[in-house]
Amino acid sequence: MKYESRVTAITVAPENEPVFSEMATTVSIEDEAAGEFVVVEQVGRTDIGKIGIEPEQWPALRAAIDQMIAQCRAEIGRVGE
Repeated sequence: MKYESRVTAITVAPENEPVFSEMATTVSIEDEAAGEFVVVEQVGRTDIGKIGIEPEQWPALRAAIDQMIAQCRAEIGRVGE
């Protein structure tokens, strides 16, 4: 069996902030057995369904989202198909 490495998450945060910072935003590829999709979440947000985006953060966040969308794979070889 052949293996590969994939980047499936990017954390966007201010310089010198830890990944668990309330200012950090994670952009990840997820799959619930119906095809890959991108999730954007922030650790510090308790109001489900919302993220806070500062204007200075937008270019880096947009680039991370675009990168993860491009890495999503189409549904192929699903178990049970």
